[in-house]
Amino acid sequence: MRLVIQRVSEASVTIDGAINGKITTGLVVLIGIEEADDASDIEWLVQKTVNMRIFPDEEGKMNRSLLDISGALLLISQFTLHASTKKGNRPGFTQAARPEQAIPLYEAFIESCKQTGLAVETGIFGADMKISLVNDGPVTIIIDSKNRE
Repeated sequence: MRLVIQRVSEASVTIDGAINGKITTGLVVLIGIEEADDASDIEWLVQKTVNMRIFPDEEGKMNRSLLDISGALLLISQFTLHASTKKGNRPGFTQAARPEQAIPLYEAFIESCKQTGLAVETGIFGADMKISLVNDGPVTIIIDSKNRE
């Protein structure tokens, strides 16, 4: 699984002209699921995400986690995170998991995030979504469960 995590002061996801999810201070997490992913990737990524110290403390240093500040999560599925751009100018998406594999993993990721006690909002898997956000910092971090750096 590949995540793009953005620290935000506010964010929302709109589907068919209606807001489906909205948060204030927290993280927007774009979630890309590939064929090699399974449930073992979820717990590591969720714990890394909610405990990552990327929010400012009293001195302005990134020293607090999402859990520390009781922030919120906006979770969005995004298969394009596994685009291959090796050949030509049109990205290939063969590495991205098919919906029958990806949907249960996406739903399990959501449930695992909810179990942390944080507020969780989501998009809809496979929907055409419009994401609005104010990236705070800006802070944007990429995490890949197959490359645990």
